[in-house]
Amino acid sequence: MISRLDRYVFGQLALGLAVTTAGLVALIWLTQSLRFIQLIVQRGLSPFVFVHLTGLLLPSFVAVILPITCFIVTLFVYARLTTDRELTVMRAAGMSDAAIARPALGIAVVGMVLCWILNVWLVPASLHQFSKFEFEIRNKVAAFLLEPGVFTPIPGHITVYIQSRDKADVLHGILIEDSRQPGQPATILARTGRLVAGPNGPEVLLKDGSREQIDPKTGRLNVLSFKRNLIDLAQSSTATDDAAPKTSEATIWQLFHPNPARIPPATRRKWHAEAWRRLFTPFEVMSYVMVALIAVLRSPFRRQSSIAGLAAAVFGVMALVALGIGVDSLAARQNGLIPLILVVSAGPGLVCGMMLVRGVYRRRMVAA
Repeated sequence: MISRLDRYVFGQLALGLAVTTAGLVALIWLTQSLRFIQLIVQRGLSPFVFVHLTGLLLPSFVAVILPITCFIVTLFVYARLTTDRELTVMRAAGMSDAAIARPALGIAVVGMVLCWILNVWLVPASLHQFSKFEFEIRNKVAAFLLEPGVFTPIPGHITVYIQSRDKADVLHGILIEDSRQPGQPATILARTGRLVAGPNGPEVLLKDGSREQIDPKTGRLNVLSFKRNLIDLAQSSTATDDAAPKTSEATIWQLFHPNPARIPPATRRKWHAEAWRRLFTPFEVMSYVMVALIAVLRSPFRRQSSIAGLAAAVFGVMALVALGIGVDSLAARQNGLIPLILVVSAGPGLVCGMMLVRGVYRRRMVAA
């Protein structure tokens, strides 16, 4: 039965979790989004584009910090209940440590479900959309915003320089360094030109120019003059679509069933470990919450003991986070170590759960 005390403690945990997670996500978002400000400013794009681009990273931030915020909120709320003697009143009312821990276990279950949703579906989808949007900004939008007197690199091994741009958006004094063909770079000069929209992105229509290229076999300079020439400045979007997705963007199905023709063995091992990591790491929420509960419920109500218990819990979770990162790295290189991800993620929770149940059993034996 869910009692009024359960709802009271659960409400404090839920409110604290929402506020703490939102605050940490906002802080991480501010620090991580600084690297995109220069891109937005240089391209002259609106703030809405910046918010849209960086907002696609928010699910990945939440997935990383949610286990930590669950630990912080549980430790803080239960420590405050101890300081205010509310836990003492609950125990005097006949509630066991297991009953007192029910709200925290409920918030841990909610956090685990959210982590599974984020890891399996939301984070890969948002990161995939982020890569596509960033590619569009850097590749397609960038070429339309050429600045006079500046050598503008465009993804796809192209560098464009224009001397000036008039009010009619006609470009003057154009130089293009085209290195898309390995070993056969070409320099294109044109008196005037205009940017036009093509099927893959921006194209430049050149007039009265020449194309200079050194023959790799003879070493002679070949010069081709032209009256009109259309140059595609955009990297083909089909090439990026056909390429294998990044590990963070791959779906759980792709991670478990990689295409051997496109994915090398080393990457397949990394993908296999990543798939299991997404499924196992949500158990960290329960483990961290159990560590916080043990630190508060099993510590005697003395100032020095309480502080020592809280400090031990914090350092213990820090050690678990570092250990989890190391195990993930080892499992990516050697798939035989993948079960260690589950051990590190769920093991502390099982141990702390046994300690909590054992403590309840001992108190009942003493009372009897």
